[in-house]
Amino acid sequence: MNRNKPPDRPGHTDWDDPHIKSLLERTEHWSLDNRGGFIAQDVQVYIGWHALTARPGRLVYEKDHVLVVETRFFIPKGELVRVERPTGSTLRAVWCMVMDGREGRRNEDRAHGIYVHWLHTR
Repeated sequence: MNRNKPPDRPGHTDWDDPHIKSLLERTEHWSLDNRGGFIAQDVQVYIGWHALTARPGRLVYEKDHVLVVETRFFIPKGELVRVERPTGSTLRAVWCMVMDGREGRRNEDRAHGIYVHWLHTR
């Protein structure tokens, strides 16, 4: 077979192929998240613009303008939150909008009543 020759029908997938069906059946219940590659940090979560009382959470992922926070309470989608975390001898506060949230799917999440929230910084 010539390595430089493109496939006969590029981009075509035969979804009726038994090998593909088998692969899809084995992966349909997968639930992946990126929480394993980040050192978790305890944070304080203030819900709403005028919140004076914080609730505990854990920052488990951060990249660009996205934060993933674990809590033991649910925060509705669209809610404005302030996340405070220690940075040296000071606190860093970030305002965010809750873009999505759900119950944790890992066994340890379920055992501890963990919710996972995806936040976009403002």
